[in-house]
Amino acid sequence: MNDKDRVEIFKQFDIYGDLQSFQAFGKGHINNTYLSVWNQAGTQVRYTHQRINKHVFKKPAEVIENIRHITEHIAAKLAEDTDIKVNADVCFLVEDTISASRRVLTLVPTKDGRFFYVDRDGEYWRTYLFIEKASTFEQMDSPALAHKVGAAVGIFQQQLSDYSGPPLHETIPDFHNMHSRYEQLDRAVALNTAGRLETVREELAFLEENRARGMILSDGLANETLKRGITHNDTKLNNILFDDATGEAICLIDLDTVMPGTVLFDTGDLIRTAANTACEDEQDLSKVHFDCNIFKALIGGYLSTVGGCLTAYEKSLIAESGRILTQIMAVRFLTDYLNGDIYYKTTRPTHNLDRVRTQIALIKSMDSQWEQLQRIVECNRDC
Repeated sequence: MNDKDRVEIFKQFDIYGDLQSFQAFGKGHINNTYLSVWNQAGTQVRYTHQRINKHVFKKPAEVIENIRHITEHIAAKLAEDTDIKVNADVCFLVEDTISASRRVLTLVPTKDGRFFYVDRDGEYWRTYLFIEKASTFEQMDSPALAHKVGAAVGIFQQQLSDYSGPPLHETIPDFHNMHSRYEQLDRAVALNTAGRLETVREELAFLEENRARGMILSDGLANETLKRGITHNDTKLNNILFDDATGEAICLIDLDTVMPGTVLFDTGDLIRTAANTACEDEQDLSKVHFDCNIFKALIGGYLSTVGGCLTAYEKSLIAESGRILTQIMAVRFLTDYLNGDIYYKTTRPTHNLDRVRTQIALIKSMDSQWEQLQRIVECNRDC
């Protein structure tokens, strides 16, 4: 595909004005993204255009439909209450200068009224209004930032807690279903496709020992002791936009994996990614620790905004959710390692195994501080 083809695609969307320029944008590994500039009566307005990866998302139209439903729901709530105030410490969505249009992603329709365009190669494209003067962070460098991040995820869950629109599609079936992930691991062990089984006996033993404990969230959904709500499913730090002027969290982005599930999937993934002192693929396990100070700030911010959206039982599983989401990633990385590194991008022969060992080290660090983690949650449970 050449630039002329891309311009033709961008012009299928209902954008007023003249296209001035565009360029590749972002660091994402899933979708191809471009940033365009349009002259609208003398004002430069920017948009992002994305080609959805059909290898990851088998039904792109359903992905976009989910995003449309939840962004319209959030936009409607923001229109009803443009003064979403939480406590002053949270520093989230309180400045009049942060308009409602910057607090949620805005899908742009095509000229024929749909929210995606299919090009001649059968590829699906979507367009968002670009949120100006906002940035993401790549590193959790302070408890203050952790507090804001926790609050942002709590707000997102609170905004969607009363969603009553059309049922959302499960865009990646069994994404956080631990039973399904262990079944995939069992098959990988049985086949031993890459001939690596003998090198991972210790890791397999740990994951087998923890198999039953890892099923708590999946079983809770199955037996309905946990509510089925709406989950983002990728609540890492760089999926939260912050206002450049105030430093406040504005909104969550990268909504492709929004689908039904327990909100504890998001809480757990947030904990897993935020409180690890090392990179996800750290080779020196002495650097891998679970940071209780970050956890304390994270949970303080989260529970100050999610409020009554959580049941007492859900609150009791907050720390457990972090452990479970770390475990599910260990299972997924090990499955891929045994299968010959066919899913996750790797840059060295033991890359996936390093990821497995980092997740296991993080779980062990959590376990060594478990009573303290539970006390931190308990101290905030009345929020």
